[in-house]
Amino acid sequence: MYQNSIILKQKLFLITPPFTQLNTPYPATAYIKGFLNTKEIESVQADLGIEVILKLFSKEGLQNLFQVASLKFQVEEISDNSKRIYALQDEYIKTIDSVIAFLQGKNPTLALQICQEDYLPEASRFAQLEELDWAFGTMGTQDKAKHLATLYLEDISDFIVECVDANFGFSRYAERLGRSANSFDELYEALQQEPTYIDNLLLSILKERIETINPTLFLVSVPFPGNLYAAFRSAQWVKLHYPEIKISMGGGFPNTELRSLSDARVFEFFDYITLDDGEVPIELIVQSISQTEPVEVSFKRTFLLEDGKVVYKNNSTKPDYKQSQVGTPDYSDLLLDKYISVIEIVNPMHRMWSDGRWNKLTMAHGCYWGKCTFCDISLDYIKVYEPVAASLLCDRMEEMILQTGENGFHFVDEAAPPALMRALALEILRRKLSVTWWTNIRFEKSFTQDLALLLKASGCIAVSGGLEVASDRLLKLIDKGVTVEQVARVTRNFTEAGIMVHAYLMYGYPTQTVQETVDSLEMVRQLFEAGILQSGFWHQFAMTAHSPVGLYPEKFGVVKETEAIGTFANNDINYTDATGIDHDKFSFGLKKSLFNYMHGICFDFELQEWFDFKIPKTTISADFIYDAIQDEPNFNIKPTAKVVWLGGKPFTEYFTKSKKGNSWEMLALTFHDKKESFTIQTNKAEGEWLRAILEKITVSNTKIYTFQEVKADFELRLEDFELFWYSKAINTLRESGLLIL
Repeated sequence: MYQNSIILKQKLFLITPPFTQLNTPYPATAYIKGFLNTKEIESVQADLGIEVILKLFSKEGLQNLFQVASLKFQVEEISDNSKRIYALQDEYIKTIDSVIAFLQGKNPTLALQICQEDYLPEASRFAQLEELDWAFGTMGTQDKAKHLATLYLEDISDFIVECVDANFGFSRYAERLGRSANSFDELYEALQQEPTYIDNLLLSILKERIETINPTLFLVSVPFPGNLYAAFRSAQWVKLHYPEIKISMGGGFPNTELRSLSDARVFEFFDYITLDDGEVPIELIVQSISQTEPVEVSFKRTFLLEDGKVVYKNNSTKPDYKQSQVGTPDYSDLLLDKYISVIEIVNPMHRMWSDGRWNKLTMAHGCYWGKCTFCDISLDYIKVYEPVAASLLCDRMEEMILQTGENGFHFVDEAAPPALMRALALEILRRKLSVTWWTNIRFEKSFTQDLALLLKASGCIAVSGGLEVASDRLLKLIDKGVTVEQVARVTRNFTEAGIMVHAYLMYGYPTQTVQETVDSLEMVRQLFEAGILQSGFWHQFAMTAHSPVGLYPEKFGVVKETEAIGTFANNDINYTDATGIDHDKFSFGLKKSLFNYMHGICFDFELQEWFDFKIPKTTISADFIYDAIQDEPNFNIKPTAKVVWLGGKPFTEYFTKSKKGNSWEMLALTFHDKKESFTIQTNKAEGEWLRAILEKITVSNTKIYTFQEVKADFELRLEDFELFWYSKAINTLRESGLLIL
C-alpha cells in the first residue's frame, strides 16, 4: 500500500491536561509511551496538570494571583474568607515554596514548625480542625503536618475559585462543561472567550514544550470530564499557532461519552478522536501522517472529518495487540520528584488516592465478571477480558522500579481476578521483591483467610471493591454475584490479615425503596462498627447509555426521559423511576454518617439523626454482620487446593520422651518468623516428614504442591494423615504461614 511513498519519521507529544491527581501521574500516557517504544516511535510525555499546579502554587505564582485578584476586589463584593486570605497574602507568599517542597517530600523538618500551628496562615478550611482533634493523637508529626498543609492549599483554592477562576479545582478543571454535554454549544462558547488566568498558565507551559519538542503529532489523553475543557483549550492553541501539527484525542472520556459524535465543530480543534485501546489507532494515525504521497490509509476506531462531515473509520483489519505485546509503561519525561502528597481526610485507606507515589499497572484488561447491570459492560474496556501472566507482570514491576525508584504499585483493574492475584503474590514472594501494592476487587468467596494472608505477605496493603447497595434483593438485581453476608466475611478476611478495605456504595438504584436505603446504611454502620471496613464512598446511581439498565430500562422499572441523541457527548441518561422517590435528599445524610463512621465514631447514633426528614426504622437485626462473620471450622479441603509455606527452615532437635516405662523419640522444630519464635513437637517420623515437606512447599520453589500431593507424600511412609493434619502441631503452623489456597 505504501510502496510509492516515502515514510517520514514522526515525533509524538503526549499530554494529560489539567487536572487529575497531585500525588502521582495518571498512567494513560505512560502506557502509550511504553507501547510506542516497542515500535521505535519517538515520543515525549507531560502531565500539564502538575506543571500548572507547581507554577500557580509558587512564590511568583501567588504574587501574580493576588495582583489579578485585587482587580476583582475593586468591582465586586467579596466574602469575608477571601478578604482574610487577601489580607494575609504576604504570609502565603512567604510560606508557599517551603510548603510545596515539604509536600514533595523534600523538606521533612518543616513538619515540626507546621504542627506548632503558628506557621501557616489559616482561613475557613481550618475550622474543621476542632472536629478532628481526636485523630491527631494517632497521627505522626509528618501526617499531621501534611493534613494542615493540605487545608492551607484548599484555602488558597477557595480564594482562586471566588476571585480569579471559578472553574478551578485540584483534581478537575471546568468539569461542569464536560459533564453530560449532549451539545457542544456551551463548551464551544467557552472556548471563544478570552483565556482565563489558569488557561494562560497552561498555555505558557504548552508553548514552551511545543517549541522545545517540535512534535508532528500531538496526543491528548482525556480520562475525565474535568480534563475536557483544558484538552480543547490546549488543542485550540496548537491549531492556531502550529496548524501543521496533527492533533488526536483519546482516553476514558471519549471512550464512554463520544461514541456517537457528529458535531463537525469538534474538528476545528482535533484531527482525530480514537476510541477504546489506543495502541493500534495511534499506530495507524502515525502511518497515515507519515506518507508524503496521498495513499489510501485504513484507520481503527477513529473519528475524523471528511468533506465537512464527521465520519467514523474502522476499516483496518489489524487486530488489537495482546497485553503481552504492549510493552512496559514508561514514566520517563514526567516530573516524578515534583508530585505532591496531600492528606485531605485522615482516614488511612481513603487517603491512598491522594498521598504517596504509585506506579500504575493493570493485571487484566477488562472485567472477568462483566455482568453488573449499572456498568458499561457493552464497551471493550470492560467486555474484552485478557489477563497478563504473573511472570510478565513481575518483569514489568521490576523494570518500573528501576526506572522510577518507587516500589509502590496501584493495579488499576476494573476488578482484579483472585486467581491472578494469587499467582502474582506467589511470583513476588518467589522473586523476593519488596513492594507495596493495592487494587480493586469483587468481594467474592474465593478471597479466603489464607489467600488474604498470602496477598499481605506479598506486599498488598489495601483493596477497594463495590459493595454497591447493601441489600441482597438489589445485589441480585445488579447481578453483582455476591451477598451482604459474603461481603462481610471477605472484608473480615482481609482486615484480619492486615489489609485495609474500601467499599464503593450506591444509592438510588432503580426500584430501590426508602426502606432499602435505610437498611443499606445500617449494614454499612455495622460493617464499620465491626472493624471490617475501613473506608467507603457513597455515589448516586447514574444511568449510562452502555449499561444493561440504559440499554433495557423496562427490565428495571425505569423510563428514559429522552431518547434524543446529542451531537457531542452521550452517556448519562435522564430517567424516571417507578418508585417516584427523590433519592437526592439522602445524599447529605449518607455522606455525613459515613464520614463519621470512617473516623470510628457515632456508631451509637440513631440513623434518624443523620436526616432532617422522617425515615423508617431499619429492619436489619442489630447483630446481622456480627453473626455473619462467626465462622465454623472448615474440615473440607479440596484435593486440588494448593499448599504453600511462607516461613523459613526450622531448627531441629531430637529428644526422648518417656511415660509409664515406655520411651520414644521425638523431634522439636523451632521456627523464627519476623515477630517471634515458636516450637512444635511431634514424634520423630512425623517431624522428619514435616521438615522435608515444608522444604518442598516453601514459597520460593517453582513447583506448587496440591493438598492431594501432600497427602500422598505423607501416606508413602506414614498412616492417619487426617489425624496428623488436624493436630495441634499443624494448627500452630496454619497460624504462622502454612496456607491452603
